[in-house]
This record gives sequence, C-alpha cells and structure tokens, in this order.
Amino acid sequence: MIRAVQLPGDEPAILSFIWGLQTFENAFEPNRRLDPGFADEHWADVRRQVARRGAMFIAENENGPVGWAFIVEEAGDLFVKESERRHGFIAELFVEASARGQGHGRALIAACEDWSRQGGMTVLIIGVLSGNGKAAAMYQRDGFAPYNLFMRKYL
Repeated sequence: MIRAVQLPGDEPAILSFIWGLQTFENAFEPNRRLDPGFADEHWADVRRQVARRGAMFIAENENGPVGWAFIVEEAGDLFVKESERRHGFIAELFVEASARGQGHGRALIAACEDWSRQGGMTVLIIGVLSGNGKAAAMYQRDGFAPYNLFMRKYL
C-alpha cells in the first residue's frame, strides 16, 4: 500500500530510510556521508524542497512502513523544449532490503507518476548511481530510459 507521508508519525521511519539509503549506497559509492548528523540534516532539506513543490509517499505492508519516495517539481534547462521543461524528479526512493522485490518500489514510482500527471507534467526523471545496476535495471523495466550521463574525475 502507498500513502502520503503523515507527520510527525512517519518521521522515525523516514529517518531510518534516509540512513538506510545512505549506508546502502556507501557500499559502492564511498563519497556518501555516514556522520551522525546526516539524516537529520537531509530530512530538514527534504522538507524544504517538498514545501516548495513536492510530495512524499510511504510504502507499507502489514508490519508498517517499508519504504518511501519523495518527488519535487523541477524546471528544466532552457535548451529543453517548453512542453518538457517542467518535470517531476524522484529525488529519493528507498525500500528496506526485507521488502525488496515485492512491488513497493514500482508502487512508489506509480504514486510519483500520478502526482506529476496531476501537476500537468509529462516527464518524470529519476537518478541512479552508476554502481547501482539493480536499481537501473528495475527503472528500465518500469519504462525509464537513460537520459543523461554525468562523468566524474577526481583531481
């Protein structure tokens, strides 16, 4: 089941999801912060972003929250045609390891799609770290296609 975030009740679960994603990604992207203040700092930033124009969703099973996503409306670059410039951006999506493979991620994406359509947007974008092949494959199965590639060089 997917529902809108209910605060303050969902805050402890969200903080654990933020930390869960951070530690998961750190396994293949070691630039991820693991300091004790990160989750609270990130959560404050998420709330600011969503307050401007966004939404947060919780995935639940019979035991309670198992994942979450937050989406924001973004304005694309001027070189993008106007009809596609405003788009939804899934800024974060996380499902606990014990609940993966059960459709929660896809259901969270569907909620973000619905939110974007209701806002008059025709494009939805999600980011994925290059080391997260499982997520990239799931997103492609869900209809996403590679769009942009950022490359990095440490100096």
